[in-house]
Amino acid sequence: MRSTLVRHVLAAMLSISPLGNAEAAAAGDPGGVWLTQSGDAKIKVSRCGNALCGRVVWLKEPIDKKTGKPQLDDHNSDPALRGRKIVGISLFIDMQAAGANKWSGRIYNADDGKTYASTVTLLPSGNLNVQGCMGTLCAGEDWTR
Repeated sequence: MRSTLVRHVLAAMLSISPLGNAEAAAAGDPGGVWLTQSGDAKIKVSRCGNALCGRVVWLKEPIDKKTGKPQLDDHNSDPALRGRKIVGISLFIDMQAAGANKWSGRIYNADDGKTYASTVTLLPSGNLNVQGCMGTLCAGEDWTR
């Protein structure tokens, strides 16, 4: 009886342990907090309905050196949005499933205040490849958990 209980407890503990990067990629789960390739921001990625959401949750330099206040979305093309804080901004726009471990939609770039056609791909390595395209010119980077 005791050995059966121990096996059940061990099985339960193993089933709730966090997945490693490769295992998470195999499971097709992009959820989690991702560090951008440059290391200047962390993005929380989660599923929201059928779409994929990505929200800024951390900045390496959250305070603007010129103003001494939180970094703002001051490059936004909409003047009404220029006063919002960067931390909390949603970057992914209508990011829908486009295949196995791949999503397609638009991405907001706070550096220039513009949105771009985008794909997000969960790689076998466990990294998240994020690409933005303007016409046929695309650029991307790999994010790490």
